[in-house]
Amino acid sequence: MKYILLLLLLSLLVTVVTCCSPKKFGSVPKGERKARILASPNYRNGQFQNLNPVPMLTVSDSSSTGKKKKGGGLLRMAWRWVFAKEAAGVRPDTAMPTVKTDLHKLNPAEDLLVWFGHSSTFLQVDGKRILIDPVFSKAASPVFFANRAFKGTSIYSAKDMPNIDYLIISHDHWDHLDYPTVKKLKSKVSKIICPLGVGEHFERWGFDMSRVVEMDWNDSAQLDSVAEITCLPARHFSGRGLKNRNQSLWASFLVKTPNMKIYLSGDGGYDTHFAEVGARFGGVDLAILEDGQYNENWKYIHMMPEQVAQAGRDLQAKMVLPTHNSKYALAHHAWREPLNRVSAAHSGSSTLLTPMIGELVSLRDSASTTKDWWKK
Repeated sequence: MKYILLLLLLSLLVTVVTCCSPKKFGSVPKGERKARILASPNYRNGQFQNLNPVPMLTVSDSSSTGKKKKGGGLLRMAWRWVFAKEAAGVRPDTAMPTVKTDLHKLNPAEDLLVWFGHSSTFLQVDGKRILIDPVFSKAASPVFFANRAFKGTSIYSAKDMPNIDYLIISHDHWDHLDYPTVKKLKSKVSKIICPLGVGEHFERWGFDMSRVVEMDWNDSAQLDSVAEITCLPARHFSGRGLKNRNQSLWASFLVKTPNMKIYLSGDGGYDTHFAEVGARFGGVDLAILEDGQYNENWKYIHMMPEQVAQAGRDLQAKMVLPTHNSKYALAHHAWREPLNRVSAAHSGSSTLLTPMIGELVSLRDSASTTKDWWKK
């Protein structure tokens, strides 16, 4: 029996080594980029820092008392999570319902969005096409057998994308920056916007760096005569491997066009920056907020759904699109739970957008897209 287990482990090791091409991992910032990072006010003690101290894992239980469990500690908490029993329905039993919209045939004069599941979102605003954190691979990881997409959700690929004016990457985690996807999009993208340090990955992957706009928090850039973008804080972390933890920045973004203000939260926990952004920009027309793959034990780096609803109110958002759900199971909650909870917690004058994957949403008539499709 032990020889069979040994062979299985060796096979797994060979598979991992074969799949994990070093190029996929990108590169650690160096040279002029490293010098710019060292000068950043957000880089201290050898790594990028959040605005407020953030524990990666809490050592408290999930009760309201917040008392520590006996024998707690980060390692023990991580062990408990890895081997914890998953909730029923973490992955759907059948193929997810989807709609395939032909993006090549869209009217460029219409303001709209199409969500591809998880954080990948296509926007068309004031004639500009924006693509956010596209991951079209069937696994959100460096290996094909981990973090597999739900059945029926991988209906889009790079070839389905029209020419893109702005590709926005919020940070370098595998479920937001997908090497095969961005390589296939290379010829279709005019500008890439990413946080400071993430440009090192694109440089290693052979991209034209004159088209990459690399930003620190509170940097603003005029992309062209139509759009301006501001890089803003998020409460998260970064890294694609063991050696580059927090060596690139994570961020949220505010895109301003003549007729719309769109806020992209990126991954992260709830903090004061949402209210600050809402006050600074006088509210936003659309807030795309990460809602899913959360756990009480890492609530400081991933928002709980009730916090997502509060963030929308802090931002004074007219429309809220909850993302980071319905495609990959990176946490132990049921796949329907994020949308159920954020819908229950949502209140105020804003519209909660809950489209199916691939469904066309008009940003001028968004009230029509509030279906409870996941409950069926």
